[in-house]
Amino acid sequence: MMWSYVLKLLVLLPLVCGLLVGCLYLWRRLESRMPGNQGERMLKVRETMMISTGTRLAVLDFEGRRLLVSISRSGVTLIDKVDQ
Repeated sequence: MMWSYVLKLLVLLPLVCGLLVGCLYLWRRLESRMPGNQGERMLKVRETMMISTGTRLAVLDFEGRRLLVSISRSGVTLIDKVDQ
């Protein structure tokens, strides 16, 4: 009876520790992609809007300029830019 407990402990403890380390790794990688937490980056996404199934508009801030771009399957197109 004691051996079954030790065997379960030796199998499940590394599994739980591995899941914990994996979750912490994923949290750290995905934390920078969360809205409102963009940190000190040169490019900031201010807003996005879905126009159709494959097309989206995005407002970006880059080096003191605000850019309006269209993002689709064929690529990214600059629509307008405004100096701030």
